[in-house]
Amino acid sequence: MANIEDYVTAIEDFPKPGIIFRDITTVIGSPEGLRLSVDGMVERLEGVDFDVVVGSESRGFIFGTPVAYEMGKGFVLARKKGKLPRETISEEYDLEYGTATLEMHTDSIRPGQKVVIIDDLIATGGTVEAMIRMIERLGGEVVKILFVIELAGLKGRERLEGYDVESLITYEGA
Repeated sequence: MANIEDYVTAIEDFPKPGIIFRDITTVIGSPEGLRLSVDGMVERLEGVDFDVVVGSESRGFIFGTPVAYEMGKGFVLARKKGKLPRETISEEYDLEYGTATLEMHTDSIRPGQKVVIIDDLIATGGTVEAMIRMIERLGGEVVKILFVIELAGLKGRERLEGYDVESLITYEGA
C-alpha cells in the first residue's frame, strides 16, 4: 500500500541552492495521494469536538474543504488581503522576504465555536499563527491544527506551542 510520501516530489535547489522543495501538487494531482491525505486528516479528527474547519488560501482550501465535507462541518476561508467581499478582520505575518496579510469575514466564526485549522504545510508557522489570532479575536477556540507536511527544521511547531498540532508527514530538514 502506498504512503502519502510516495506522492510528494522533492525538487532539489528550488527556489535557491541548498533547498529541497517538497512539491505537494503531485499529491493532489493523484487520486490516491489526495485520498490518502484527506482520509489521514479525517482519521486524526475522529473524536475531536469541533464546529468548523478553517483553511488558508489556497492549498488549505484544497485539503480543508473535503475534510469539512466528510465530517459534516462548514468551511471558513482565510484569504489574501482584498479578496473577501464583506466586512473583514486581518492579520499581517512575516514571510521570508517581507510580509503578507490574511483576512477573514467578521461573521465567519461565532464566539465559542471550536475550530480546526487545516493547511498543506507548516514551515515557520507564520501563516497559521495569523489565522489563530483572527479566530481568537472573533471568539473561536482552536482545538486542533492539521498539516499534510511539516518541515521540522524550520521550527514552525514551536510558534504553535500550546495547541494540538499534527502533520501526516514530517521531514526533519528545512
